[in-house]
Amino acid sequence: MANKKLTDAKNLKNDEFYTQYHDIEVEMNSYLEYDPNVFRGKTVLLPCDDPESSNFTRFFAAKFEELGLKKLISTSYAPDSKKYKTTYIPSLFELEAPQFDNTKTTIKGKIFVLERDNSRDGRINIDDLEWKYLEGDGDFRSNEVSVLRNEADIIITNPPFSLFREFLAWIMEANKKFIIIGNMNCITYKEVFPLIKENKVWLGIPFPGGNAFFRPATQNEYAAGVYDEDTNLVKFRNCIWLTNIDHGRRHQPLSLMTMSDNLRYSKHKELRGKAGYDHYDNYDAIEVPYTDAIPSDYDGVMGVPISFLDKYCPEQFEIVNANDYRKTLDVPVKAHGLIKDKEASITTYKDSECKKKLQDNLAISNKTLRERETNNLCTDLYQTYCSLPELTVGMSTDNANMQGYSSVSYLDMVARPIVQGIKLYRRVFIKKKI
Repeated sequence: MANKKLTDAKNLKNDEFYTQYHDIEVEMNSYLEYDPNVFRGKTVLLPCDDPESSNFTRFFAAKFEELGLKKLISTSYAPDSKKYKTTYIPSLFELEAPQFDNTKTTIKGKIFVLERDNSRDGRINIDDLEWKYLEGDGDFRSNEVSVLRNEADIIITNPPFSLFREFLAWIMEANKKFIIIGNMNCITYKEVFPLIKENKVWLGIPFPGGNAFFRPATQNEYAAGVYDEDTNLVKFRNCIWLTNIDHGRRHQPLSLMTMSDNLRYSKHKELRGKAGYDHYDNYDAIEVPYTDAIPSDYDGVMGVPISFLDKYCPEQFEIVNANDYRKTLDVPVKAHGLIKDKEASITTYKDSECKKKLQDNLAISNKTLRERETNNLCTDLYQTYCSLPELTVGMSTDNANMQGYSSVSYLDMVARPIVQGIKLYRRVFIKKKI
C-alpha cells in the first residue's frame, strides 16, 4: 500500500521529517501580513529542531533582525534516544566546535541560541548561533526543555507525529502562542476539537491541495507516488498548520449560494436536482457533503466536512456541540463534540430496502467494522457501495478495488466502511451567525 512505510514509521516512531523552507516562509508571512509586529520583541522556541538539518532555525535566523526577534532558541534530540536507530555521523559544524564531545554527541540533546552579534559583522544571523549540550536528551517533556518553553513567547515546529497529542498538551499547559504542523485528523481528537470549537485554536494557511512534502531523516523504500527520488521528498496527504496566532484568512467569509440555488445548480451530483438536503436520523441537523454546498440562508444546524475548518470564519459561523442536537438519549455522547466514528454514525438511506438490510445485518456489520479496524485495511477513497458479503471476503492488502473503504490518515489508520449507502462520517456541526 502507498502509505505502508508511513505506517511503519508510526509503529517504529520513525517520524522525523523536515519541513521545506518555502512552506515555513509562506506560513509565517500570513501572520506577518495580518500583524507585521507579531514576532517583534518575542522569544521564539523551536523544540524538536536542529539547524544542521531543519529549516525552522534557518528561517528565523535569516529573518532575525527583519522580524525584530528578541531571542531564538532551538533544541535537538539525542540520536541514541530515538526509537529508530541509525549510524550517527557528527557534522563539521559540530566537529569543529571546541565544545564537541565524542561521548556526549550521541546521548545528549543540544540547545542552540541566537540573540547577539557574536561574529561582530554588524548583523545577527545564523553565523552567530551559540550551542552547547543539554544535560538530558532533549525530549520536549523534560524539565530542562520545559523551562525553555516557559521562557518563550511563541513555540513553532513540526512535532513528532506519534507525540502530537502530548506535544499540544505540553504547549497548552503553559498557555503559549504556537504554530505547529499536524495531520488533518488531529482536528477530531478529543484533546483538540474542543479547543477549536471554543475559538482557542484554529487552522493556519493550508498546504497547496492539502499535500505537504517533507524531507525524511532516514532513507526508506516508499511506494510510487509517495517518495520522489529527484527531490528527496515524501508526500503527506491532509497536513495542516495548527495555531492560536491570528491571520487574515480566517476572517474572510465564504461566498455561498442559497439552499434553492444549490439544489438547482450545484456541481455536486449528491445535491443537484434533489428536493432538499438530507436530514440525519439521529441528529437534528442536515447533511452538507461539501463546504461549497453550505446554504447561505439556512439557520439550522448543519453537519459539514472537517475540511471546512481551514475556511472557517468565526464571524460567519458558530461551531456547536453535536451532543446538544441528539434526537434521542440513545445516541452516544461524544467527548469531542463532533461526529467521527461508528458509535455516532450517520445513516442516510437511498430507499427503505437499504434500511431494512441494515437492520437485518447490523450484528454482522458491527463485527466486520471491528475486524477491519483491527486489520487496518484501508486505501484511497472509493464511494462505490459494496454489499456486506464483500466486506468479509476477498479483502486483502493487495486487493486493487478495496471497495467500501474510505481514505484514512497515516496517524489513525482506522477503517471507515461504506455499506449499503450507510457512511461513517467525520462532521463538524455549525450554525450561521445571525
